[in-house]
Formats: sequence, C-alpha cells, structure tokens
Amino acid sequence: MDIKITDVRCRKGDAAFLIDDGKTSVLYDTGFGFTGYAVAENIKKVLGDRELDYIFLTHSHYDHALGCPYILRKYPSAKVVAGSYAEGIFKRDGAKRTMKELDAKFAEKCGVTDYEFLGDELKVDIAVDDGDIIQAGDMEFKVLSLPGHTRCCVGYYCEKEGLFLSCESLGVYDGKDTILPSYLVGYEASISSIEKVEKLNIDSMVAPHFGLLDKNQTEYFLNNMKSAAEKTAQELLNNIKNGYSDEEIIQQLKDKYLHGYMKEIYPEDAFNLNVSIMIKLIKNELL
Repeated sequence: MDIKITDVRCRKGDAAFLIDDGKTSVLYDTGFGFTGYAVAENIKKVLGDRELDYIFLTHSHYDHALGCPYILRKYPSAKVVAGSYAEGIFKRDGAKRTMKELDAKFAEKCGVTDYEFLGDELKVDIAVDDGDIIQAGDMEFKVLSLPGHTRCCVGYYCEKEGLFLSCESLGVYDGKDTILPSYLVGYEASISSIEKVEKLNIDSMVAPHFGLLDKNQTEYFLNNMKSAAEKTAQELLNNIKNGYSDEEIIQQLKDKYLHGYMKEIYPEDAFNLNVSIMIKLIKNELL
C-alpha cells in the first residue's frame, strides 16, 4: 500500500495532516478554529475533486479539534472519529466556551480578530474506545486509548503498514533531540500509555504539531519518550522539594524547552498553563 502523508497546516502551531492511499483520505487532527477554512483549502490542493473521507481526532483540545466544523463545511460527508470521552466533552457548553476563548486569544496574536466561531457544530460520527477498529477503505486502524495529556487522548495504529498516528500523551517532539512531556491529567497514566505504545511494531509515525517522522526520528522518539517523561517528572519533583515557587519552576522549564521549533509551535500562554498543571499533578502523585 502506498500511503502519502501531507502537511496541510497553515501555521506551525496547528495540527493537521492528510493520510491518503489514493483511494481513501483521512485527516489526522484539524488544528485551530481560525485556520480551519485555510486547512480545508490545503486539503483541496491535495485531493482535487476527491472527497475527504474521514477525520481522526486525537483529543478534544482546541488546537487539534476546533478546525473540524470549518472543514466539515467544505467536506460535509467526512466521518469524524474521536474517543467516546471526547464526544462527551464536545457537548459541554463550558468546554466550548474555553475553546472559543483560547482560539480567539491565539488568533488575535496571529493578526486574526474577526471570524465566525463554529464550536457549536463540533460532533463525533464514530465514537471509539480502546481496541476498536476503523476500516478506512483499504487502511485499517486500531484505536489505542492513551490518557495522560487528556483523558480523551487516543492514537491510531495501522499495523499492516507499521504506521502509528501519535498523541500528546507520549510527548511533544521537535524532530531533533527534545521531547517535551505534557501530562495534564495524569503522570502515571502517561507512563502507562507510553509503555502501551512501546509494545507496538512501529516503522513510521506521525507526531502532533510536527508531522511524519523519518526512520531515525521515529527510533529516537520511541526510545526516549519514556525517559523524557520520567526525567521531567523527577526534575519537577526535585524543584518542588527544594522550595522553588511555581513561577520559578515554570521559568526553568521555559528556559530549557521553549526555544527553536518548540517555541514556534507552543504559545507561551499555553506553555505556562500546562506546566502549572503538571506541577500540581506531580505534587499529587509523587510528592
């Protein structure tokens, strides 16, 4: 099977990649709301007159899922696949308000101040749980529940091709030698998810906010994702025990991680918020 993977993002902070075997097309995550229509235009450049068949969402965060309703305006027949937990989140008014606020805040930083919010149109056509199989034409994907970054995180594994569509519970990778852990609902849950993926036979993978990893990048990520999570947790724990304030710990991690490609894809406000949540998790789970 000849699978082509195309980066259809509009900016590096987005998360949207097209998986296409020439017969069936799958969009892996959809990016921000304010870039949704532009992502749809990028998809059209690849597919031409063909339809988009599926949208696979890794989790419910705005920078991964909010582009979905905009893309569905252009490709209404596409079937949206997401974890059953994410399906419930999309029905919550509070969650949609938060998504709207975060999307608008980043949109304004990018010079976009006026666009229609379509969060009320978020939906899931195929709600999946761990072990479910999605048959996308000739491509067969097994769903893996991978909580840690969120409770609703899932990955998609095409065993026949050795292709894995990853999620942020395993970490955010810069394509070089930096893996930034992002456990927001559970450190131990993230470690369990990582160990689950370590058992798969993976030849290539698509990483959120980066795209298709080459062979060396894939090997590096798989060999270092667990140690990156463990080392960061130990670093946070040591700093907490040594009496550093949350603000000081956040600044230390910012100095360590938020540069180069990572700075291009990770809004500083989101980084600060996420690290503050990670600090609380480590206090609760490891202190």
